[in-house]
Amino acid sequence: MLRAFLTIIGLLLIIGTIGAGGVFYVFYEFGRALPDYHQLADYEPPVMTRVHAGDGRLLAEYAIEKRVFVPIGAMPRRVINAFLAAEDKNFYTHPGIDFAGIVRAVVTNVKNLGESRRPVGASTITQQVAKNFLLTNEVSWSRKIKEAILAFRIERAFEKGRILELYLNEIYLGFSSYGVALAALNYFNKSMDELTIAEAAFLAALPKAPNNYNPVTKPAAARARRDWVIGRMQADRFITSEEAELARHEPFEIRHRSETEFVSADYFAEEVRRELAERYGEEELYKGGLSVRTTVDPTLQNIAEKALRDGLISYDRRHGWRGPVTTLPGSQRLDDTADWRRALAQVERPKGFDSWLLAAVLGSDEIAAHIGLDDGAKGTIPLAELTWARVWMEGQKLGPKIKAPGDVLSRGQVVAVEPVILDADGNPYPERTYGLRQQPEINGGLVVMDPHTGRVLAMAGGYSYEQTQFNRVTQARRQPGSAFKPVVYLAALDSGYTPATLILDAPFVIDQGPGLPKWRPANYTRKFYGPSTMRLGIEKSRNLMTVRMAQTIGMEKVAEYAEKLGVVNELPETLAMALGAGETTLMRLTTAYAMFVNGGKRVTPTLIDRIQDRHGATVFRHDRRNCLKCRVSFWTGQEAPVPPDVRPQVTTPASAYQVVSMLQGVVLRGTGKRVRTVGKPLAGKTGTTNQERDTWFIGFTPDLAVGVFAGFDTPRPLGYHETGSSVAAPIFRRFMVAALKDKPAIPFRIPPGIRLVRVDGATGRLARAGDQNVILEAFKPGTEPTGREQVLEGESWSVVTPAAVPTSRTGGLY
Repeated sequence: MLRAFLTIIGLLLIIGTIGAGGVFYVFYEFGRALPDYHQLADYEPPVMTRVHAGDGRLLAEYAIEKRVFVPIGAMPRRVINAFLAAEDKNFYTHPGIDFAGIVRAVVTNVKNLGESRRPVGASTITQQVAKNFLLTNEVSWSRKIKEAILAFRIERAFEKGRILELYLNEIYLGFSSYGVALAALNYFNKSMDELTIAEAAFLAALPKAPNNYNPVTKPAAARARRDWVIGRMQADRFITSEEAELARHEPFEIRHRSETEFVSADYFAEEVRRELAERYGEEELYKGGLSVRTTVDPTLQNIAEKALRDGLISYDRRHGWRGPVTTLPGSQRLDDTADWRRALAQVERPKGFDSWLLAAVLGSDEIAAHIGLDDGAKGTIPLAELTWARVWMEGQKLGPKIKAPGDVLSRGQVVAVEPVILDADGNPYPERTYGLRQQPEINGGLVVMDPHTGRVLAMAGGYSYEQTQFNRVTQARRQPGSAFKPVVYLAALDSGYTPATLILDAPFVIDQGPGLPKWRPANYTRKFYGPSTMRLGIEKSRNLMTVRMAQTIGMEKVAEYAEKLGVVNELPETLAMALGAGETTLMRLTTAYAMFVNGGKRVTPTLIDRIQDRHGATVFRHDRRNCLKCRVSFWTGQEAPVPPDVRPQVTTPASAYQVVSMLQGVVLRGTGKRVRTVGKPLAGKTGTTNQERDTWFIGFTPDLAVGVFAGFDTPRPLGYHETGSSVAAPIFRRFMVAALKDKPAIPFRIPPGIRLVRVDGATGRLARAGDQNVILEAFKPGTEPTGREQVLEGESWSVVTPAAVPTSRTGGLY
């Protein structure tokens, strides 16, 4: 008996030793090349980056996996308990593997042999973390062994709370939801702490197979699985029987997440995205959970986009009709509503149509064209809405005048239309009256900036972001033409000249050397005006005066100021550059004008105020002023602190104001007169390049700098007499009328060191009794007119010098 007992004991010892050795071997063999689980200590799940407008509303979201990370301490106990009941009730007691659960699963699966039931699993939450973070989804015994080994190690290395936090934020729950927080929003439009027991139970039912319990396609299975989880919560004493009963009877309703309100500013948002990617890389942008506060003002942004679109359309209508969107095949068979609806349904809607409608032309008579819309309704386009649509001809010319609707539209054509309510005289049209529309070929950009900080408040980079993502504010490098001239005159003012300096407006010729034609810059009017003041030169945009001034102060000086103001880096020191032949962007030129009106302080344009990382720490701030007194805990009646002004001075406040004063004259008396109707203090400058290829208007109020560019993306003439005054300035005016509506008229601030003196506006001499054309001119002390001023004449060269030779392009005209 004793021998038998000892034999059994020996066999058990041998089996135990073999088993222990086997377990050791398995752990050794499978544990050698496992991933390093210590990386979980610093693991941060991919979280979306959110970009906000200046008023806090959402502008854009960037993510590969849309997820909202919530620390375990902020998760409601009800949600945690639901997942523990459904997935791992012994989570807080097991060492990573639930041995009791394994035995229970084996027994259950043996009982279910021969039945068509899904095998019961026994993976713990820790094992799922190991699989999701460190392993693959491979179905094999080797992966399960590795999973178990990693689960043991993870449990020894991390607290239970950290493991649960990783799990609940990483898990995929269907409906494009990574993590429980986003699932609560997507399924029930609620935050986690608003979830009911039944809703929390449903979310906890999803980890095993979200598609099998899709509440839309498989509502019965989804409800049954929810009720099962409720039962598990009751069995584990997370809820009472009364709460369980109420939860089971709760209606099973899915409330899809409310549409997030986004601020519309596509070009602005894309520019921010590019900056973030350049600054932090694509990985951090799409997974880093950055919180970005931008500078965009949604109200100004909407005004900017509308002003640009309306201005481009206005130019386009002046140059005629280029034809329909398409022509329907079999256009004679359009008598039945079904015919044109079927035909219109096959026409692809052009990008950038916005609110316009597609319509089929059904016919016309002497007073209107008759159209059918895709909803089956009919309408008319009266002759008054068609008179603009003269045939477009090469060179932006127009065909014959329109006398009847049939001169424009034919049966079977598909055109863009828009409902119109009033005619040109303000009289109401009949119902279902439409106007003919056409997408412009011309494009452009508009940017709005706070001149004191460089904060970009609005940016419209083109007619339609849907059509093209090319941003004409930041990416289009074009010649600024006469919009560059203020840079030349600022350099002259800093060199001792005044707005009353007389400059000769007369022919100017440079011999460029053997075999090359003589360079003869000319005024836009092709006339000469004799000695004129610097002010008149900029107000009337006189090319010859600008060239003489640039020649006198030296092109190296002009190039220095162009770089100092950020307009052009390394400007070639040739006289043609003084007329705006050097390429720049609308953003850079508008920033330079901002420095005129802010008193000559350097500002850097920015689209971003602040960036915070996923933990709320500020990692970037545009305003770098160090104001210690601004950080007091509470107010006790002390004076408001004044942050230090750290902006470098690029020119003197006096010179900057003299430029502002002259540019105000451009609006009051010069090429920018169309802007004067805004009725508020404004200043600015037009710009047009050779053959009217590029048009500009850059201007400002005391607290708002606005730049407008308009031209074809592939440069070509805009048409006879289409200049910055007729194309870009009206867009600027449209913007300012809306932006300054109900705003007080603020005069331009006059800095110390400026004397306003009454002078004759034509000659610059001190005003005398009886003079009619008297203006207040801005002078620095000691530079007022004395009556002995010389006329700056310049000289034409016959000998070629590097500074004398112009480029083949002559730049600005008007």
